[in-house]
Amino acid sequence: MTHADEPSHTKSRRRRILTLALPIIGGMLSQNLLNLVDTAMVGVLGDASLAATGIGGFAFFMAIATMMGLSAAVQSMASRRVGEGRSGEAAHPLNGALGVALVFGIPLSVVLVVATPWFFPLLNGDPAVHTLGIPYLQARLSTLVFGGVSFAFRGFFNGIGRPVVYMRTLIVTHLINISLNFILIFGMFGAPELGVLGAGIGSAIATCVAALLYAGQAWLEARDKGFLGGVPTVSGLRVLIKLWVPASAQQFLFAAGLTVMFWIIGLVGTQSTAAASVLVNIMLVAILPGVGMGLAAATLVGQALGRGDPDDAEAWGWDVARLAMFMLGTLGILGVVFARPLIGLFLHDPTTLELAVLPLQIFCAIIAFDSVGLVLMNALLGAGASRQTLVVSVITQWGFFLPIAYGLVAFAGLGLLEIWIANGSYRLVQAALFALMWKRGAWRSIRV
Repeated sequence: MTHADEPSHTKSRRRRILTLALPIIGGMLSQNLLNLVDTAMVGVLGDASLAATGIGGFAFFMAIATMMGLSAAVQSMASRRVGEGRSGEAAHPLNGALGVALVFGIPLSVVLVVATPWFFPLLNGDPAVHTLGIPYLQARLSTLVFGGVSFAFRGFFNGIGRPVVYMRTLIVTHLINISLNFILIFGMFGAPELGVLGAGIGSAIATCVAALLYAGQAWLEARDKGFLGGVPTVSGLRVLIKLWVPASAQQFLFAAGLTVMFWIIGLVGTQSTAAASVLVNIMLVAILPGVGMGLAAATLVGQALGRGDPDDAEAWGWDVARLAMFMLGTLGILGVVFARPLIGLFLHDPTTLELAVLPLQIFCAIIAFDSVGLVLMNALLGAGASRQTLVVSVITQWGFFLPIAYGLVAFAGLGLLEIWIANGSYRLVQAALFALMWKRGAWRSIRV
């Protein structure tokens, strides 16, 4: 390639990244905007309601995280099949993952719904939060298997380069979810006024709808790729499980870490827990471009490796990381400047609001660097390096952040701000380690 061709080549690669990433970001934006809308609705009910949905939401996240690895496993395998020119078999990993979701998800859901009244009080010491949070969490846990099915479909459609299916499914689902939550939380149009429980029921119904929508679209669009027409071989199923278990363990331990973080913040007080609930929901929206770019990187890396071109796979990782850093850096500057009015949309108590402003600004100041970690973590997953990413995630979160956060509260008597500084520090360390792993290239030889 001549020097004159380089700008055109760079533009073409950027266009391909955005073609894959923007629909994913759009779908995730609808999901996280839903979380913010829920937070705004529940915020009207008071700090105890906010704390209940915040803790319940992350306890649910911890449970559904056991299924999230199905998305990474299916995406990695489906993208490889496309790169290898075996598109007719691309849905075989999806078929296997749907079976795993049913066999694993149904009994897990039953056990957790029954156990919720026992373990929820361990997460927070406020009885008012228990009363509101237990039925909310039970409603959401009842649909775990549908969530697992949706993750499997998400990985498949992203892996074959059809992220628009993911986007339109989530947009429709979340419009339904927002409508149901509004009706059931506040008792509109003759429905009972259920408050926090209404938010849980609305989200549960929407989770079921999403799985059904995905299945219908796969039936229409993916039968030529083997949807319900074949299963993985024994070795293929072994690879699926080998990728699923570490990826799910990583997501589970990350979610468990967030739940432990909420427990630690709960030691400071209910106001801090309410502030943290809003902060985390805002953060989940803010990192969307990084997550979307990361999922695009996973597809591009998997397809390049399927073609037998690891150099191109490595280049895709860095190209996507640079673009994500620019996008998130711009968003971060806006977040630093407008942190107070943004927080004010969700927190109405002046003291609680003040607790959240500086932590949000700290997060926004480092988000560009955090995005590099998000992209390269997903690129590593796309290459099949799920065990390696698990090790880094566990060491940085559980070995570094959480012990420090607990010590800051239990021994130093500090609060939310100091916890958020520790959180930002661990995210930067994690990003640096993922970048080092990507540069060293041990992932190049992994077979999927």
